[in-house]
Amino acid sequence: MTTSDEHLMPTSPADASLENLQEWVGRTATVEDVLQGSSAQRLFAMLDREDELPVVLPPLWHWLYFLSAPPTASIDADGHPRRGGFLPPVPLPRRMWAAGSLQWKIGNPLRIGETVRRDSRILSLTQKSGSSGDLIFVTVEHEIHNARGIALTEHQDIVYRAAARLGGPSARSFTHPGSAAWQRAIVPDEVLLFRYSALTFNAHRIHYDRPYATTIEGYPALVVQGPLIATLLADLARRVAPGAAIRKFQFKAVRPCFNGRPLRLHACPAPDSPGLILWALDSDDHLAMQANCEFQT
Repeated sequence: MTTSDEHLMPTSPADASLENLQEWVGRTATVEDVLQGSSAQRLFAMLDREDELPVVLPPLWHWLYFLSAPPTASIDADGHPRRGGFLPPVPLPRRMWAAGSLQWKIGNPLRIGETVRRDSRILSLTQKSGSSGDLIFVTVEHEIHNARGIALTEHQDIVYRAAARLGGPSARSFTHPGSAAWQRAIVPDEVLLFRYSALTFNAHRIHYDRPYATTIEGYPALVVQGPLIATLLADLARRVAPGAAIRKFQFKAVRPCFNGRPLRLHACPAPDSPGLILWALDSDDHLAMQANCEFQT
């Protein structure tokens, strides 16, 4: 794997005002990787698939690749790499994926075994205020190319939040889409969270270190990875329509889910396009993630 970054200037989080952080907008990075079948086979097993491993890489499985491998000495207290490389050194301690939008190029699928390149660029950095305090959103664009050209364009919204406040407001509830035509229930346990973190080389301690998650970041239990929930929803779409190819997939994380508690995945036909509306409910029937996918026609 090879990587390159532009404009890499070390900046201390203490010195990173919002104005300074804007200097990260436009920063680029390029990574090359091989879509190894061994990684795909492990995710295939984790998802309890009973069909055959496909030749075309299923939606969201590209998150198994292009993984950074920072030295252990550069890991911060939360398990993430220290800030100030490609992503800006936002001086807020809690970081998570907030949303994503993906579009695949018709006629050019990613195939297991091929060599690919990902070109990344930071599109924007914005500050907002929420019930839990200040929020900073960073939007990153990824373009994935194979030998035939661009195969996938992805936008990721990453949110940085202030530290948890004991006795602070709870997450706001949102209305889910309604009646499901298909559903699947799972209980994400410690093993599932560990396996997905291992597959994506994600050392964020909220997913495996219960004392850290509960006492430092203020969660009631281990946190289920947002990308894992999105992957489970995309996998539900494949189970509902096994012969369909997904052209677009969008998701938005609404509230965290926790290990050992039921997670219910739902889908219903989209009303005005060939596709599905998907959503995940936590153990209290609160909307945890909403998504939609559009099939190729």
